This record gives sequence, structure tokens and C-alpha cells, in this order.
Amino acid sequence: MSPLDIPRRLLERLGAADSVVVFTGAGMSAESGVPTFRGAEGIWSRFKPEELATMSAFLRNPQLVWDWYAHRRTIIATVQPNEGHRAVADLEHLVPRVAVITQNIDNLHRRAGSTVVHELHGNIERNYCVKCGAPHEMGSERASPEVPRCAMCGGLVRPDVVWFGELLPEEDWEAAVRAASGADVCISVGTSGVVYPAASIPAIARKAGALHADVNPEPGPLSEAADVFIKGLAGAVLPVLVQHLEKLRSRPDIAVPGEGR
Repeated sequence: MSPLDIPRRLLERLGAADSVVVFTGAGMSAESGVPTFRGAEGIWSRFKPEELATMSAFLRNPQLVWDWYAHRRTIIATVQPNEGHRAVADLEHLVPRVAVITQNIDNLHRRAGSTVVHELHGNIERNYCVKCGAPHEMGSERASPEVPRCAMCGGLVRPDVVWFGELLPEEDWEAAVRAASGADVCISVGTSGVVYPAASIPAIARKAGALHADVNPEPGPLSEAADVFIKGLAGAVLPVLVQHLEKLRSRPDIAVPGEGR
């Protein structure tokens, strides 16, 4: 990516920012090889959501649902954070406050080094009991094909992810709204912007005065409302953004590169 592909307006706001929110979706992790939910090759193009990602489906056939999530965990365990994930983590060295708000459940942001991560749709590496709510550590059971049972009450153990029809985790959602409301810049990356209430995060940030930049291979609902749209993959765009921000932070007297828009 050429320096001229980064809008000057975004660089100037980032250079002066005290707080940045990065809002990520499935496209971010797709660059690491994690299958997406949507699109022609997405997970749900081959399976019906109501058969795999609802509480009623789990109670009706817990083994089927558990096997599906075990398969997804196996895939995620084989992939690594990409350059986009690592660039987001590097922002923490350049901006006083950086919060990642993600719709992804793969834990790649934390694995890349980000320390403030609000997971709106849960984390596939965690599990809990549907009966008593106690967290469940997999341990040696990772290799077992059977659905685990809670050591406390004997209830079924499910993945700690948000299924269709369920509310977002209250603590993470409230923290995400606070972060968005206090951000100087909000960067949305690799998200379709159609899954609510998560997709309202950029609008919350803009309402509070933040500049919103959308990074995506193709324009979508979020890019249409954004202050800045950068067409490209996270792994190509975000490292360049961080490189320019490093220069600005170390030499605030230098001219800001990029296009005048």
C-alpha cells in the first residue's frame, strides 16, 4: 500500500488521539484462515444456524453442536494472528488508550498482544455450565468426543459464545459502549456492519465526536456512513497506518503524508 492511500485526515486525527477504538468482524480473522459466517464460502452457507447455534438446538442435540464447535476450535488452534491483528496490538504503544471491540470469538486479538479486548460474541476457548453457570476448563477433556459435564452440578457444558436469540454479555457490551463513547477515532475493520447491536458501535463513536474510518476490501453499510473509507485488507492497511503513526508520534513536526481528504 502506498502512503498516498492513507487519508491525511485520518492520520492527523490519529496523531492527536488519546483514545482509539478498533471494531473488528469476521473479515479480520478470515485473513488468518478462520472461516467466515457470511458469504459464498461462509460457514452458514453449508449449515443452518438453527441446527447449530441456538440453545434449543444444543438441548435437542448437544453432541451435534459440541462436535461442530470442537471442529471450529481445531481450525482456530491451527491459525495465527495476521499482520492486521499485530498492527492493532502495536497501537497500544502509540496511543494512550486503545480498546478492541470484536465480534470474533477466536481470541486472535489477545494472542496478537492486545490487552483491552471486549468480546461481544464470546470466546470459543471458554466454556460454561448451562445449569449453574460455572466456568468449565477443558484440560484433558480436549481430546474427548463426549459433551462435558459440569464438575459442580453435572449439567451440560456449552461454548461461551453468543448464540442466535441470546443477549450480548452485559459487562463486555457496557464496556464497549463506554470505550466507543470516549474515543477520538473509531476504526472498523472487516465487518459487514449488519449484525446488531454490535454494528452500532461506530455510530455510537461518531455521535460522541469520533472520526470513523472503515477498512474493508469492498464498501458496505459501515463504509457508507464512515468519515473515511479505505479499500483493502486489514493485513495490508493497518501496518501502514501504524508505521505512519509511529513517525507522527516521534516527530510531530514532520509533514503528514497521505491524501488530502
